[in-house]
Amino acid sequence: MKEILKKYNIKPNKRLGQNFLTDKSVLRKIINAADLKSDDTVLEIGPGLGILTKELAKRVKKVIAIEKDKRLADLLTGVEVINQDALKYTVSIMDYKLIANLPYYIASPIIRKFLEIKNKPELMVLMVQKEVAKRIVDKKGSILSISVKFYADVEIISYVSKKSFYPKPKVDSAIIKIVPKEIPDIDVKEFFNLVKKGFSSKRKMLRNNLNIDSDKRAEELSVQDWINLYEKR
Repeated sequence: MKEILKKYNIKPNKRLGQNFLTDKSVLRKIINAADLKSDDTVLEIGPGLGILTKELAKRVKKVIAIEKDKRLADLLTGVEVINQDALKYTVSIMDYKLIANLPYYIASPIIRKFLEIKNKPELMVLMVQKEVAKRIVDKKGSILSISVKFYADVEIISYVSKKSFYPKPKVDSAIIKIVPKEIPDIDVKEFFNLVKKGFSSKRKMLRNNLNIDSDKRAEELSVQDWINLYEKR
C-alpha cells in the first residue's frame, strides 16, 4: 500500500477521509455479506486504490466505481470508473448492490440518498465509523436510526479495528448491511416532519413536543411507534 502511494506520489487526503483498507480478512467479510453472484452489478463508492474493487470484479458481471479523487480514479482499471462526487451522481442503473467504505462526513448523506431514490440498491454493505453503526442499530432511537429503519432492515456484520487501515484513523469502524424493504403507504415528508418535531428537544416528553398523551421521550420510540403516532395525529 505504502509502495503504491509512493510510486504515484499520492498522499492520503485527510479532507476526503482517505483511509485505505489493508486487512484482507475484512475484505472477505464485506464480500461474504454482499452475497455476490456472477450476474450482479456492483456500485462501489470510494474504491481508493482498488484493493476491494479487484476482488469484486473477479466475482460479478460489472463493477461501477465512483471515485471523487482524480488521482485515484486514474489508477483504477478493469472496471467502469466515474470520477465524481457520489452525492452528485445520478443513479440510472437498476438491480445493483452498493458497496462502500464511507468517511464519517459522507456516511449519513449517502445512506439517505440511496434509501430515498426510486431505484434503490438490492442491498448495501458499508464500512462506517463504529459509533455511526451503533447509532443506526441502537434500540434507543435517533433521527438517523429511524430514517434507516423506516426504509430498511439493518445489521452490524463485524467491527473493524483502526489497525486495518492505512493511514490508521483515530477510531474503529464497522461493516453494516442494509437491505431496503417495502415502506408504509404514508406521506413520507410529513412522517419525517413529525419525527423531527418529536426530537426537537430530547429531554422533553412527547406530550410537550407533539401535544399528545405520552410520557415517553422520542428516543424511546420504535419506527412502528412513530408510524402509529403519525396515523393517530
